[in-house]
Amino acid sequence: MNQTMNETMNQNMNETKNQITNQRAAGTNRAAWAATFVAMVVMLGAAAGLSAGVSYFKITLQKEAIEPPNNRLLTGLPRETALWIQEGVDRREQAEVEEVLGTKNYISRVFVRKDTRAKKDGGSGVGVPVRMDFHAAYYTGMIDTVPHVPDRCFVGGGLQIGGIMGDLPLPLDQAAWVQDEGVPEHLAGRIFRVRLPNEFSTAPGVNVRLPRDPGDIALRTMEFRSRDEQPFYAGYFFVANGGWVSSAEGVRLLAFDLRTKYAFYMKVQVTSVSGITSGEQLAKEAASLLDGLLPELMLCVPDWVEVEAGRYPEPSEAATKGGS
Repeated sequence: MNQTMNETMNQNMNETKNQITNQRAAGTNRAAWAATFVAMVVMLGAAAGLSAGVSYFKITLQKEAIEPPNNRLLTGLPRETALWIQEGVDRREQAEVEEVLGTKNYISRVFVRKDTRAKKDGGSGVGVPVRMDFHAAYYTGMIDTVPHVPDRCFVGGGLQIGGIMGDLPLPLDQAAWVQDEGVPEHLAGRIFRVRLPNEFSTAPGVNVRLPRDPGDIALRTMEFRSRDEQPFYAGYFFVANGGWVSSAEGVRLLAFDLRTKYAFYMKVQVTSVSGITSGEQLAKEAASLLDGLLPELMLCVPDWVEVEAGRYPEPSEAATKGGS
C-alpha cells in the first residue's frame, strides 16, 4: 500500500513538474514574442520618425548627378594663358586606369611658364624652364569613389613622402575680381565674379562666379622622393558644391550636404616637373597658372548659386534626368 501511495505521489509530483515546466516555457515564449513585438513597433516607429524627419527638414539622402551647362568637359580648357602655355599634348590614361580613376571627365596637361622657355620659343633661355603637370577631374552623383590624391596614389606607386608642407595659401591675383551683389544674404561678401579675357579664353567676355571665399583657397602640399631620390612637389584642392576644401576627407562633408539634392566635386592638382625647388614655390607658380585657369575651370562645373536658387538645372531638364 505504501508503495502504491509512493508511486501515486511520485506520479502527481512529475505531472506537477511538467505543468510548471510547460507554463514556464509558455511564459518564456510569450515574453519572447512580446519582446519581438515591442522591437518591431519601435523599429516601425523609428522608421516613420526618420521618414517624417527627412521630409520635415528637407533632407536628401540620395544624391543626383549634375553636369555643367552644355556638358562642358575639362579637356576644353584653354591651352594658353597670359603667362603659361601647354607643352606637348594632353595625356589620356588607359581604360583600366580610367576605371580606377572613376571618371572620364579629366585633363592631364603639362604647362611651361613662357618667360622661362628657350630663347627660340620666346623665353629668356636662362636657367631651367618652370614646368608643372596640371590635372583636374570631375565627379558627380553619389560620389562613392575615394578621391585620388598624391599622398595616396604616389605612395601606393612606390614613391616616398619627403615632407608635408600642409595647406599653403594660393596667392591668387584678385585685381579683376568683383564682389557679386546679387547673391542671397548668407553669401554676401563671399562670392566673386571675374570676366574672362578676350585673349586665350574659350568664352571671352563671360562673367564667371568663383568658388565661395576664393581668396582663402589653400593648396595641400607635400614633397615626394622618386626612386632615384630626386625631390618633386605636388599639391591639390577641391571645388565641391560651390565651395572649396583642401582635404580628401572634407570633400564628402561638403559635397554630401544633407540639404542638397545634387552633389559634385572637382579635384585640381599640380605637380612639379622642372624648375620648382620647394612647396612654397609650387604654390606660387600654381597661383600664377590658376589666375588664368580657375575661371575657366568654373565653367566646367555647375554654378552653385544658380543650383541653390532652383534656376539650374532648368525644371524640364531636371525632370528629364529624373525620369531617365
